[in-house]
Amino acid sequence: MNLNFDKASFKDFENIEGMGVYERSAFFAEYLDYLRKRGHLNYRMESMSGCGPEVEMNIAGLGGKKKYVSLVSNDYLGFTQHELVKKAAIEGIMRFGTGAGASPAIGGHFSFHEMLEKKIAGFFGRDAAITYTTGYTANSASLLCLLKKEDMAILDMSVHASVFEGCMNTNIKLFLHNNMDALERALKESKATHRTRIVVVDGVYSQDGDLAPLDMIIELTRHYGAYLMVDDAHGIGVLGRTGRGLIEEHNLLDKVDIISGTFSKTFGHVGGYVVASAELIQFLKYQSRQHLFSVTASPASMSILKAIDLIDEEPEWQDLLWENIIYFQKGLKDLGLDIGTTASGIVPVKIRDIPMTLEVGRLLLKAGVYANPIMYPAVSKKDSRIRMSLMATHTRPHLDKVLNAFSDISAKLRLGSRYQ
Repeated sequence: MNLNFDKASFKDFENIEGMGVYERSAFFAEYLDYLRKRGHLNYRMESMSGCGPEVEMNIAGLGGKKKYVSLVSNDYLGFTQHELVKKAAIEGIMRFGTGAGASPAIGGHFSFHEMLEKKIAGFFGRDAAITYTTGYTANSASLLCLLKKEDMAILDMSVHASVFEGCMNTNIKLFLHNNMDALERALKESKATHRTRIVVVDGVYSQDGDLAPLDMIIELTRHYGAYLMVDDAHGIGVLGRTGRGLIEEHNLLDKVDIISGTFSKTFGHVGGYVVASAELIQFLKYQSRQHLFSVTASPASMSILKAIDLIDEEPEWQDLLWENIIYFQKGLKDLGLDIGTTASGIVPVKIRDIPMTLEVGRLLLKAGVYANPIMYPAVSKKDSRIRMSLMATHTRPHLDKVLNAFSDISAKLRLGSRYQ
């Protein structure tokens, strides 16, 4: 097969006509080797230290083991390293052991799981919640359970991959990203044709860091008799007066039908949750197969209980994060770089060319900065970028090192001129 590796992406190897799985695997290995030899394979890189504003890595050809400024973690408030959060995890393990040993229906539902469900529901001022072992599954498993062939999911085209997977067994209607006219058309056209319709959006979109216009979305959803589900994984701890995300910012905590999210970002652990009415949550607990037939989270998840408390107990972390966001975004704009419409802790620098994006990633690593090149299919082929996540624990010297690296790279590759 003729394929220009310079222009290729992982998507090109998903299903190649005439190639079985082992042939595709071998061809894909050639592509990875091609990237590796050019220093463009900065995926699945081994970190030798925990989440933090810096990470230690040993990258061949870059001077051995050393520290890099890390912009790849969604640990927005730095809670993975908070002493009280780590202490809560240790206490959970010492009390309950290292695993749960069973699925929730047949012996794997412990008191700390019950506490976590009540705590996350109460965090949003709601009555009930269900937890999953990943945030991805919270979306995919819940939607697979709720929506069938008689129903319809109306999705912003930029929602997370987990949402698309959860809608595989139902009808899907996409609307252009944050386009309210397109959403209204989808709602109007489906009103008389499908049993249950759920509009699903992100609060903060994971690649651009931009925000959903929730006030307009919920008004349209209600007007046309549909339900609204919001995945605010990247908004919690970042947005809202008390860190409860974009939904709080719009004063809609008691109005959104289904709230989903993850414990793997601001809450510093792993897992996911869905918050909704008591009846719907009870239905999911007995009908959502990935919840019902998966072993529950380990006792280390007791750390999440403390992380949830810290959102209210130590609001200064959110303030520090926003100081960093404002400083860093201004610095990139001053360099003439395109950061799109981000309004969160996610900051992209849009390159819009796959080979150039990979080269920027290589040069950043050479300068001691670890950031993710993002290309198709995570974004469109003409929208490749360097994606960065900021943390409250980044210092001004960390951010200045990144800005200086971008300044040098931009001058070398003439990045600023690409936007003129």
